[in-house]
Formats: sequence, C-alpha cells, structure tokens
Amino acid sequence: MATLCGVFATSHSPFCYMPPERWNEVRASRSLRADVPFDDLAANRDKAARVARGFAILREQLAATAADAIVVVGDDQLECFDFGNFPAFAVYVGEELEGALWAGSGAPAPRARVPGHPALGVALLRGLMERGFDPAFSMTPPKPERGLGHAFLRPIESLTRLTTPVVPVLVNCYYAPQPTAMRCYQLGRALAEIIAAHPDALRVAVVGSGGLWHTPRAKDAYLDEGFDRAILDRARTGDAKGMAEFFDSYRIPAGDRSQDAGLRGPGITGMPGFGGPQGGTRETCNWITAAGASDGHKSVIVDYIPVYASPVGVSFSYCKLD
Repeated sequence: MATLCGVFATSHSPFCYMPPERWNEVRASRSLRADVPFDDLAANRDKAARVARGFAILREQLAATAADAIVVVGDDQLECFDFGNFPAFAVYVGEELEGALWAGSGAPAPRARVPGHPALGVALLRGLMERGFDPAFSMTPPKPERGLGHAFLRPIESLTRLTTPVVPVLVNCYYAPQPTAMRCYQLGRALAEIIAAHPDALRVAVVGSGGLWHTPRAKDAYLDEGFDRAILDRARTGDAKGMAEFFDSYRIPAGDRSQDAGLRGPGITGMPGFGGPQGGTRETCNWITAAGASDGHKSVIVDYIPVYASPVGVSFSYCKLD
C-alpha cells in the first residue's frame, strides 16, 4: 500500500528568486499602500538569505522522506486553462510534464522536463470522483508552448533534482468564483484517503505551492501579517480545518482597493467570489489543501518572512508523517 510520508508547503513568489538588489526597484513600479514598511538593501539581503535557508531546509526534509512521487497542489494562472474552460480542480495524468524554470530578468527561460506518474494520477482522479469531486484531467499539456505554470515548476526546481515523478493537482485560486477554503480542506482529506488506499508500494509526499498574503500589482497593495500568522498558527497545531474556517470567514474591508474584483475582461471574470481574501492570497488554499492531507499532525513552520517590496508573506513548512 502507498504511504503518505510528508506534507510540505512553500511560497513561490518571484521575490524568492530575484536578487535582493532588485527588490526595491520592482517595489518602485508598484502601487503600495502608504503604510507598507520600507526595507533597505541590507534588510532585503537578510530576508533573501532567509528565503534561501527556507528552501534548503525543505529540500533536505523532502529528500529525507525518500518519496517515490510528489503530488504538487498549485494554481493555474492562464498557463494551461483559459476562460473558454476553466475547471475548479484538475489532475494532470500525463507521462511527463514540462515548463519554464526561473530565468531572471531579461534572460530566456530555460525549460525542464519532469516525469509524471500516470498510475498515481489516475488513482487520484478516480478516487476524487468516488468521493464527490468531479475534477477535470489533462493527459497532455493543454498549451504545450506554455507548459505547466510556475506554481508547479518553481517548487519542483527549488525542492527536488527534477527527477522524482510529479502529479500536479490544479486548483483555481485566482479567478472568481473559486473553490472555498473548506472545499480545499476536503480535497486534501480526500487526497490522503486515496493515497492510503493506493495498492502500489509508493512513498508519496504532498507539496502545497503559493501564498501567503499577496495581491500582486494591485492598487494600494499591503501585507496583512496578522492574517498570515493566524493561518500559520493553525498549521502549527495541525488544525487544517481551522485554517479553512478562518480563511472563509474573512471579509474584505470597505475601501480596500487591493482586492477589487474588477470588470469582466482578459484575466478577470467579473463574477463574485465567495468569502475569503481575493487575489494572490487565495493561493493560501493550496497550503490548506496540503494541510488537509496531514490534518491532525503538527507542521513545523520553518520561517515567515514579510517581503514588503512585493508585498508578500513568504513562508515554508513541513510535516513528517512516518
């Protein structure tokens, strides 16, 4: 039988990869709320070093699980799907996945090919359908010229040697109406059940990719550190359901332009969402899905790094299960 050997979560912001010398240059091009703190170059270099340490610790902990396959829970930002057909959930069941690695400013993006795990992917697909989910599936990349998005390739390149088979589970985080955090928690619980019932002798790790609080390129963007720490406090105690309840109970403050839904058009559905923050912060639901897989088990919060230049809450966590 398969074993869920570990659950991990990581941010994948561009600020995790670009040199800290560029952070304030990018900040200057964005519309931040006036009360967002300013970090000088020394502070940004210190935070970049903490980001590197966070990746290194997760990479070491993931390697120690000796996982035979990794399920990466991430979101698609119009890389695979578009508004012609955008699923709430999807499972990639292909033999191989491909996408762009981090290239840096102005450099052509190198591409990587990573093995998929069709048998596990199909088991997850069928198991989710048996448990009341109806995910879409892809056997080949829907847009081969784009490949899978950065929500998958960045954690794969940061935490692995690109050789461990990966099953991407895609969650609609950005485009309203998105799944609620509670539904994502239920998805995580279902993934754990399916892995436990899988007949092959596989060691499987789950990685949640994204977040935490951020509203990239929005007007009056800011960083709600209190929201992030409340989410992480619940992860630390193993309360994945509490993470979902807290997320869904959030209501956008009056006058908060950073979470405006916007008018229907390219990249915006114009449809109303459900409770919880809007924008990139909904990538926290990928963390909640992963936490649902290890519900009841405490996570180690490696670090929480407020990167004000974005602004984004960068964090790393892991939960070893055997």
